[in-house]
Amino acid sequence: MAVDCMLDDMLMKANPYFIEKAQSFIPKIHRICEYPETFLKYRGDACRDTGDDADGYGKGDVLIWDFGHNHAAYFEFVCHSVGSPMDAPAFLHLKFCETEKELWEDCTEYQGWISKGWIQEEWLHIDELPRRMKMERRYAFRYVKITVLDTSQKFRIVFDQVKRIRVSSVQNEEAVCISTDDKLLRSIDEAALRTLANCMQTVFEDGPKRDRRLWLGDLRLQALTNYKTFRHNDLVKRCLYLFAGMPNKKGMIPACVFERPVPLMDDTFLLDYSLFFLPVLTEYYENTKDIETLRELAPSALRQIELAMEYVDERGVVFAEGVQSPAGLYYCFIDWNESLDKQCAMQAIILYSLRYAGRLCRLLGYEERISYFDELYDRMKTAAIAAFWDETNQVFISGPQRQISAASQVWMILAGVVRGKEAAALLERTKESPVTMVTPYMHHFYSMALIEAGDMAGAISHIKDYWGGMIRAGADTFWELYNPADENESPYGSACVNSYCHAWSCTPAYILRI
Repeated sequence: MAVDCMLDDMLMKANPYFIEKAQSFIPKIHRICEYPETFLKYRGDACRDTGDDADGYGKGDVLIWDFGHNHAAYFEFVCHSVGSPMDAPAFLHLKFCETEKELWEDCTEYQGWISKGWIQEEWLHIDELPRRMKMERRYAFRYVKITVLDTSQKFRIVFDQVKRIRVSSVQNEEAVCISTDDKLLRSIDEAALRTLANCMQTVFEDGPKRDRRLWLGDLRLQALTNYKTFRHNDLVKRCLYLFAGMPNKKGMIPACVFERPVPLMDDTFLLDYSLFFLPVLTEYYENTKDIETLRELAPSALRQIELAMEYVDERGVVFAEGVQSPAGLYYCFIDWNESLDKQCAMQAIILYSLRYAGRLCRLLGYEERISYFDELYDRMKTAAIAAFWDETNQVFISGPQRQISAASQVWMILAGVVRGKEAAALLERTKESPVTMVTPYMHHFYSMALIEAGDMAGAISHIKDYWGGMIRAGADTFWELYNPADENESPYGSACVNSYCHAWSCTPAYILRI
């Protein structure tokens, strides 16, 4: 997704005032005690009865608790022994699962490129019973699976008072679900709200399982959905100040920041994510009328345009990702599809951000800068058409292979390069593009492009097809990545580290309310 920047560019130009202000908006975390809805016991592959467990459990027994829905939570239980005196430690394996299929995944041979530390498994030796166990880590889970690896031949272990403490800075009841007779849309909306609530902790996390930190691309979509649902706007404000408080020495805002043990920027910089600070800030003001925050953070936002222009050539065309420019290299995200050529989409995101720069300047009365951004937009739009429009095929292409992708068309529509019926026709022409969209993140922007083209019905249909596909696959929160042709697809080398509650997939709750 990205590479580390050079050391000089990673040096932080901290703004202690912004960071201190962000810390003043740390929210209260609600804690709700919940008990399992169902309980199953296994010996080998055979499911045993769910009745009395007074005889306890021994080596090879498997216990599964289902809490009904996936939530960010802490796990607690009480255990004691039955039979003869305890003559050896009880040895347990605990697995916390967001989905049912994870219960049976064997992650012991995981060799992916993301740390296996994210896999939600624990091995416990319990030397003395009875004991109340409070797991220190927070997990994201619907199911808990405990395998009794061993006790001894003389005693067995009994589990009691099994519960979880669900945590979020909002409560699901604060957002009213949509009113519709369409059962699938209701299920989609409920799952979207649950997804967002799980990610609303002391910042807008990208996922409660992984990575559990603040990413700017995710924040954009979370904030939009929040304005229509929970309206926890101070949390958006906190995140804006954290990002603005920790740019690199050039003023570029990082793709993500850590908040603990102290606020710290990551060393990952993505050009598209940095530019998204502009729409996040502008939309924050438009939903709150908080002029003080807009004025304080506007210079940080507009600086992202200045930095982006360092990667634009004399024609007004952005260099390709990873290609040397006078300012060096840049990297962007766009989508997880590794075959995607991103140059055309990145050109469109700069255009998209220029429109927000103009909006921001109009809100603040920066008359001279309005003209500058408007003229720059017109020049880069003309350059985009000259560089990327394929007159023969009537589509936007990208890169030396003249790649046709959904991402290029979507972003050119959102950037205002193509509008109305022409935009609708463009999306129709590229519907079967072999370079597909693979994340709910990109599918969100595709839905917004349909709306921009005047096809709200098409956007709703796409939501029912794509997000509804996750519902039909058993999801009660929405996933980081969903490929209908391969539900186990992972960008990390294994689905063991996939996130099944991920911030950027929450936006049906936004789209269904606009």
